[in-house]
Amino acid sequence: MKLSTVILPIERWLNSKEKWRRAEELGFHTAYTYDHLSWQRLENRPWFGAVPTLCAAAQVTTSMKIGTLVTSPNFRHPVPFAKDLLSIDDISTGRLVVGIGSGGTGHDATVLGVPEWSPKERSDRFDEFVVVLDELLRSPFTSRSGQFYAAHNVRMLPGTVQAPRPPFYIAATGPRGFDLAARFAQGWVTIASSDEGSLTSEERVRQQFGALQVALAQHQRQVSEIERVVLDGFSDERPLASVDAFVDWAGRYRDLGMTELVIHWPEPDSMFDTDASTFERITLEGMSQLRG
Repeated sequence: MKLSTVILPIERWLNSKEKWRRAEELGFHTAYTYDHLSWQRLENRPWFGAVPTLCAAAQVTTSMKIGTLVTSPNFRHPVPFAKDLLSIDDISTGRLVVGIGSGGTGHDATVLGVPEWSPKERSDRFDEFVVVLDELLRSPFTSRSGQFYAAHNVRMLPGTVQAPRPPFYIAATGPRGFDLAARFAQGWVTIASSDEGSLTSEERVRQQFGALQVALAQHQRQVSEIERVVLDGFSDERPLASVDAFVDWAGRYRDLGMTELVIHWPEPDSMFDTDASTFERITLEGMSQLRG
């Protein structure tokens, strides 16, 4: 079981860089950041870009993986974004993880002055975005034209440090997303959420994992080939309340078959306002108890 964190890009780098350094000192497997132009849950707070944040984070860490959790087609085109990813992978000497999702509604979906996409168009774009991004990062030269994205004689030299490309962690909760993850992903991401229907977060993740296994089998892949990642912070579960609460929570998701847990770095005056000392105890003591 791996433990990772999300560091929100809401502070100027002089302050934020200490969080990334401390995350590595605490032994987190990966430190992720959200890829938005602004985030509707903190829409009136400062918010910095994911690409420069990850480039800077690569310079103040040496071994911890870094990545997006997640990026999306909402305001990204795969051609310039692939070049950004190639660069981050190089600067981090091969520590990049690329979390990708379909994107949601809200500011990021309309900031470029276009109407929000229908659910079908969002899924169609997500599929094509991943297909094109995969080809760009694997190939030194790419030319293709699709329904939404074109790439004409794109040069991706010298290629990524990680071969054949940095790992894709695809966020999926429905059939098309599971199929996309089965085709392209090295990791699957889901959110521990209590917002939908009568199922608990744990029951929902169990149900989703079953659907993912079906999709993997259809593409002749083994479950062991893909990381199973749960992002906390959006359910009525409170794993960061104490070390014991974390160990209980983490053990239940481990027993479900999850391989990586992601918790949010404490941020005062936000939904992630967690006691900092308890947070550090969890990373040091909680994981030791879980493994022991």
